[in-house]
Amino acid sequence: MKLPFFSSPTAPEQKTSRGWALHFSNLAPATWSKRNYESFAREAYKMNVIAYSAINRIANAVASIEWQIRLPSGELVYDHPYLDLVARPNPNQSGSEWWRARISYLLLSGNLYDELVLDSRNRPAELWPLRPDRMTIIEGTTGLPAGFIYKVGQQKIRYAVDQTTGDGPVRQTKLFHPTDDWYGMSPIEAAAFAVDQHNEAMNWVQSLLQNSARPSGALVVDKDAGLSDEEFNRISNELENKYSGSSNAGRPMLLEGGMDWKAMGLSPMDMEILRSKESAARDISLAFGVPPLLLNIPGDNTYANYREARLGFYEDTILPFIGYQVDELNDWLSPLFRGARLEPNKDRIEAIADKRLKQWEMADNSDDITLNESRQMKGLPAVPEPLGSMLMVEVRAQARQRPETEAAEREVNETLKELGYGRNG
Repeated sequence: MKLPFFSSPTAPEQKTSRGWALHFSNLAPATWSKRNYESFAREAYKMNVIAYSAINRIANAVASIEWQIRLPSGELVYDHPYLDLVARPNPNQSGSEWWRARISYLLLSGNLYDELVLDSRNRPAELWPLRPDRMTIIEGTTGLPAGFIYKVGQQKIRYAVDQTTGDGPVRQTKLFHPTDDWYGMSPIEAAAFAVDQHNEAMNWVQSLLQNSARPSGALVVDKDAGLSDEEFNRISNELENKYSGSSNAGRPMLLEGGMDWKAMGLSPMDMEILRSKESAARDISLAFGVPPLLLNIPGDNTYANYREARLGFYEDTILPFIGYQVDELNDWLSPLFRGARLEPNKDRIEAIADKRLKQWEMADNSDDITLNESRQMKGLPAVPEPLGSMLMVEVRAQARQRPETEAAEREVNETLKELGYGRNG
């Protein structure tokens, strides 16, 4: 469905998300046992610091991106209704908050559902991320969903989908799933064993700390002195109440005649649990594509320093992830904005700025690429022929030539300035 171009996405006050209206009218959560979203949210996001940090690292990185619009002509603009919609997607969320919610939902469940709300003139006015555990896909016969059902408690909302084009008020974005045609697969599913191992190791550490950091010990009784059941129960209760727990750390133990306390250090099995905890943490970070160094996980030497790890994180994880996200949005929303496409402003990403600058310098100093090829590497529009087909070695040679007249010199300087190049005297 193509709509006419418009200058402002301002929506009438009565327009809002049907799903979110239902969300606030009935707060009772629904269980989506088939996808086990609640288990992922609880075990990984709420209880596991590594998974929580990895998800937030990715979500915050995407939310910090500055966006720009590329028109069908190739021109880049920074003031456009599409940008206004992304900057203020709905009355309840800012642009960065909206991105964080979308990315977190996608990483937790493998599925993301966006609802588009149109104003009274059928122009995009609001975008709302819907909780994936409350959404059910109605399977279609054409390979496309026949619709979506959003359920909160006993209330349901059904969203229709065009079986020919896939258009509708809800757009599903999903991560690849090798055995499911309709739902995506969360990275947590691949890291589920590692998450369980890490959580169990944390429980073990907590138990160790609550026992004064002494994992075990033995209360030895002289072989000639026996303990009655009453004495055994009394001593057991004293050990539990007076000498266990972090609040009793260092408290001296009073022993009766014939008794001796033999403390035991960490066994090889205990030490292996600590190493397994660190190994599980690295496996979790691997599933999300976040370098362990950025999550302060010890024992990882893949990158020489934090700066290299951050650069690798953006190049290997964030930039491909952003590309996937904006492709999905543009496929859905670009026809409503006359072909205008949202894209990240890579020049403003600090983590990759130095490397991009070096690439630009290599393009400027190359002898076997044309001016337009160099500009394409920088994301700049092409210049007319025959100037665009001029080799960079020729461009630099012209820049070094001293004009015979001041007018010619000004003309050369203005030309180079328009092309984005300084003059090398």
